Amino acid sequence: MLGPRLELRQSQALVMTPQLRLAIQLLQFSSLDVAAFVEAELERNPLLERDETSDLPDPEAPAPDQQPPGPAPDGRDSSDIVASGILPDDAPLDAATAAIGDPGGPADGDPSFGEAAFGDAPWGAGGGADFAGDERGIDAFAAAEPTLRERLAEQIRLGFADPADRLIAAQLLALLEPSGRLGAAPAAIAQALGLPLERVERVRAAMLRFEPTGMFACSLAECLAVQLAERNRLDPAMQTLLDNLELLARRDLRRLMELCGVDAEDMTEMVAELRRLDPKPGAVSDLPAAPIVPDVLLSAAPDGTWLLELNPETLPRLLVNHGFSARVQAHPAAASREDRAFLAEKLQTANWLVKSLQQRAQTILKVAGEIVARQDGFFRHGVLHLRPLILRDIAAAVQLHESTVSRVTSNKYIATPRGNFELKYFFTTAIASAGGGEAHSAEAIRHRIRAMVGAEKPDDILSDDAIVAALRGEGVDIARRTVAKYREALNIPSSLQRRREKAPLAP
Repeated sequence: MLGPRLELRQSQALVMTPQLRLAIQLLQFSSLDVAAFVEAELERNPLLERDETSDLPDPEAPAPDQQPPGPAPDGRDSSDIVASGILPDDAPLDAATAAIGDPGGPADGDPSFGEAAFGDAPWGAGGGADFAGDERGIDAFAAAEPTLRERLAEQIRLGFADPADRLIAAQLLALLEPSGRLGAAPAAIAQALGLPLERVERVRAAMLRFEPTGMFACSLAECLAVQLAERNRLDPAMQTLLDNLELLARRDLRRLMELCGVDAEDMTEMVAELRRLDPKPGAVSDLPAAPIVPDVLLSAAPDGTWLLELNPETLPRLLVNHGFSARVQAHPAAASREDRAFLAEKLQTANWLVKSLQQRAQTILKVAGEIVARQDGFFRHGVLHLRPLILRDIAAAVQLHESTVSRVTSNKYIATPRGNFELKYFFTTAIASAGGGEAHSAEAIRHRIRAMVGAEKPDDILSDDAIVAALRGEGVDIARRTVAKYREALNIPSSLQRRREKAPLAP
């Protein structure tokens, strides 16, 4: 019988509050992103202040363990400071072009990071900035970095001595599209300049090798072909693949295998190699690369153990002005109901941000500590002792979700005695051992291949089969195709090409 009725149902669902989403984003942010986010919050929230006290200790002040707890000046609570790489004592440390592109990214939700959400108050807007003065330094008056077109113009001046060739090159540069392709056909350019097509093509062929490689191409296939030729990877099968990119866009791999004369495994590797190329070499940023600032510092202790701490330069220094909010709440007549509601919201938001930043710091230190413990051999002896490691291993050890570990290790760097490394560097796949022993790290195998090729003699060039035999003699069960893939990823030419290059060095 149909009709309206009332029913009670019980179900479970993950509620992604705005603050939970922002907590997850904070975990994935790099130190520069966090600094920008904090700057924006300082402008919006009048109760959030930057701690501008000196890092140097006061010799007249008592030791930290002898200072009585109490509020800071102006009524601010000094316990809300996130100021140094050493966490508080009570902090829980256990807490076609489309066919070539490779989009991807982390998932939005993370059911294991619910501890990072502190309250459900919505985020507000408002506030203003205080521009106290001109804080520009000498860097603001330094010469700007040259743009891509300026770099290409400089290569034209250095690459062509003939004025006519320079005129042709300048016309090609003027017709360059943002993607790096040529905006007009070479025949039309030659006709407009009143020059033979052969001469225009000769100049354009030289400009195809300009940096970045592949600029001034007339098509996607030509752009990719130039990049492959520079890597000595433009064989007949690859050229056939480039001539039939429309089949690749349609994912007609069976037809492509027939045309190229390769099997499924070779076709997979060929497509993967195309994905590593740049289909739009002109779409590059003219901004200089940002310097790498490590989030975690690793140093050796005198007793041989490792000292791990957060980099204080990457930790925002924040204070919550509880005194101002308390004074307003204590005198209701001094502020309207809307003002008091606004301050209450901003107080909750400021408390949440400080606690979320502390949670983020604890999680980074927790994950980094487990990585250091797992890769102790690498830090002591080098890359050959890098052990196979996956996200699941760390997640199980620190009792976090794999997606949380993935976010923690993205865009986070650690400064070690062996240099700066991204935390994701220490996650490598495993290569089985020929004797059934402990597996080998793929990164260690790549390092070994590079060392073997670097030590080969001009009259004894190692083929891929010889490298396989040598590695199996060292207890590594590896296939020839895997060796070829690792060699190409390291930009090491084939044995035939290396023999040609090193032949003049032979006695």
